[in-house]
Amino acid sequence: MSDERQISRYPTPLVEVNRGSYAEAVHYGAIAVVDAQGSLVAHAGDPDLVTYLRSSAKPFQLLPLVESGGADRFGFNDKELAVMAASHSGEPRHLEAVRGILEKIGLDESALQCGVHWPLSEESARVLREAGREPAPIYNNCSGKHTGMLAQCAARGLSTHDYLDPRHPIQVTILETLAALCHVDSGAIGVGIDGCSAPCFAIPLRACALAFACLADPFGLPEPRRSAIQRVVRAMMAYPEMVGGEGRLDTDLMRAAQGRLMCKGGAEGYHGIGVVKGGLGIAIKIVDGNGQRAGGPAAIEALRQMGILDGGEVELLRKHYRPAVRNHRGLEVGEVRPVFELVYESRELFTVHRLLMTDNGLGDYSTCQMRS
Repeated sequence: MSDERQISRYPTPLVEVNRGSYAEAVHYGAIAVVDAQGSLVAHAGDPDLVTYLRSSAKPFQLLPLVESGGADRFGFNDKELAVMAASHSGEPRHLEAVRGILEKIGLDESALQCGVHWPLSEESARVLREAGREPAPIYNNCSGKHTGMLAQCAARGLSTHDYLDPRHPIQVTILETLAALCHVDSGAIGVGIDGCSAPCFAIPLRACALAFACLADPFGLPEPRRSAIQRVVRAMMAYPEMVGGEGRLDTDLMRAAQGRLMCKGGAEGYHGIGVVKGGLGIAIKIVDGNGQRAGGPAAIEALRQMGILDGGEVELLRKHYRPAVRNHRGLEVGEVRPVFELVYESRELFTVHRLLMTDNGLGDYSTCQMRS
């Protein structure tokens, strides 16, 4: 391996913040693109960077509930499944779905151990403040995930007071599920505590990309995992507004792609994407953690370079792709823009996946319909 190749595997400049004619800030990071067979297709920076998935792990944390039959037992609909995989904004529709899940499993909001923060939706936060109210745990962007974990406890007849303990049976099952999909021994996965007090997982970027590739292309996996993955992914793509909220990157990206991809962002500049047409997984990390500023440009540029998003779709996402830098008078004085080029491990391999992307078929995801 050449020195140039080795250097290219370190975190690399992904996004610049320009003011006038000069860059005044640079966000470094890494990207890994992997297919469902585990082959590294493309990368920028170090594809073996080990870091926490944070909320990008939510589809995998939900999967055991569906795979075990618990979702059918309680009659959860796709909106409810989507919010269980969400980092929601605390909009009324999100709260309604979370309350509906709790009602179905016979618990109330006091069972949620996710902690409290103001809703991400500015409108929801304004309504609370004007009413002189403080937010409750249900407004936490992770309350959907927590109801999903509580539902797993209810379905298996397990205790709920300690459901966040990494040694709790549902947390062990979640860890083993993620390990199987990313082809990493469960003992090799780093386990920390997330902002919502649930376990979170540290793995190499390429391992996370493989797990998202399995979400995009589960067709070589055995039942019931294959069907469970399809159900979770369909729910997320059918109800992208439940996965994030109005104006949020995940929601807008899935709407623009119209059933061609699913995605889930996480804190500290993490993002996972499963490309349904093409069977690819993408994992992105902004190393300084500023995903709010650099995450959108990095994710959309990677999808543009691979031909997953066309020019019109990129333009629809412009506020995320090249957000303006504005001063205190609201004047546009610069922009945030991507500056990297993906390195392809195998042009031949990428060409195969590119042909799949341009095929009109969506395999077993062909019945997915976007809903408003």
